[in-house]
Amino acid sequence: MQIEKVKQIIFSELYPHYLKKVENKGRSEKELKEVIRWFTSYSAAELNQHIKGQTTLEEFFKEAKLNSQSKLIFGKICGVNIEDIQDPFFKKVRKLDKIIDELAKGKSFEAITSRQTRNSA
Repeated sequence: MQIEKVKQIIFSELYPHYLKKVENKGRSEKELKEVIRWFTSYSAAELNQHIKGQTTLEEFFKEAKLNSQSKLIFGKICGVNIEDIQDPFFKKVRKLDKIIDELAKGKSFEAITSRQTRNSA
């Protein structure tokens, strides 16, 4: 099952791909970390531990306390509507992907985290 494979991805191996994506669009690692920390409620030290460690995505999201505003993240990612995703774990992964995409596309931290309107891509 695809979801089981995704659960076993090591966050520290995925993080460089997120970083490359945002840096290629002129955004900084500081901004990336800020968005991830907003979403997961991790402290800077906790996030850095995940970036350097061997945490699987499943563990990464089990330990996270998602921001209450994260329930307002909607829209499409990879052609799929986030609100149509049934698996709770996979929905979290796609929401993180969505806000990182928004950062890479030039949205400000404030625009990403205000979640006042329904997002679409």
